[in-house]
Amino acid sequence: MINRTLLRIKVIQILYSYYKNKENETPELESAQNELIESTDKTYELYHYFFLLIIKITEYVQKLAKKKTSANEAYVKLANNLFVQQLTKNKQLLSYFDEHEVDWANKTEENELFWDIQIEEQQNNLIKEIVPQILELEEFNKYNETKENSYMEDKEIWRSILRKTISDSESIGRELEDMSIYWNDDAADVISFVSKTIRNFDEAQGEDQELLPQFRDKEDLEFALKLLKQSIYDEADYRKMIFERTKNWDADRVAFLDTIIMQTALAEICNFPTIPVNVTINEYIEIAKSYSTAKSGIFINGLLDTIAKELVESKKVNKVVYTNAYKK
Repeated sequence: MINRTLLRIKVIQILYSYYKNKENETPELESAQNELIESTDKTYELYHYFFLLIIKITEYVQKLAKKKTSANEAYVKLANNLFVQQLTKNKQLLSYFDEHEVDWANKTEENELFWDIQIEEQQNNLIKEIVPQILELEEFNKYNETKENSYMEDKEIWRSILRKTISDSESIGRELEDMSIYWNDDAADVISFVSKTIRNFDEAQGEDQELLPQFRDKEDLEFALKLLKQSIYDEADYRKMIFERTKNWDADRVAFLDTIIMQTALAEICNFPTIPVNVTINEYIEIAKSYSTAKSGIFINGLLDTIAKELVESKKVNKVVYTNAYKK
């Protein structure tokens, strides 16, 4: 589930945080790696939290539908959603909930005494805000045009709710931020993973339907840990390459985040021989365009392009012939 693009972003975020919070001191490797592992674990936890939210919203809708008033007729079909009926029995999901004590609220030692009350109040307030927004969706109105439940329709309506209601909810955003420092940045990616999982659900699989694994294979986490390690260990070399080519620039014009992005990109170029140079540069250009300044993509492409060509030509990096990677 957690792909290499997201792992690259996490490495950059950890480096940026350490350098900023520790007055530009080099981060301690063990501490940084532990944070990386925790960050990936929390991302996978968030994946399960969104499934739990689907279940909790459905439980609330079921209570409304039972009242059988004209105002609540719109909820009847969603209350009987066939996909959610399957989801609530999913063995992997239930096992994860049990093992990690997952619930949609932030449990701490300080609030443990009032845990049950807080869960109910926190969930209800959040769900009461989300449910009326679902009714406003054009997709929901089309979904409700027929009274009979269809498994395919029941899956697709939840994919629409995820994309157009839950992903845009400011209340959920605040909730995620309160629950984990990692979750706000991860939410959009995780929602896409949840949507992909729902699309792949098969009614015939019943409670044995497989969810996405945390990583495609163990090499992905090893890649991230090595990338973080080399970014830290060889920081001086990579920054020398960068600053030698920006010495005529005002230091303030080179965004600090851009330096971290290029430092990480150079660590990948120099230490992962099976990853083509242009693939690496494309990845970090896209990260820069999303997380740094408006012009960062062009700036980083130009600088990495120059450094990478020199490294390949001098045979310090033994990779395929390099071609310009920037995508406008």
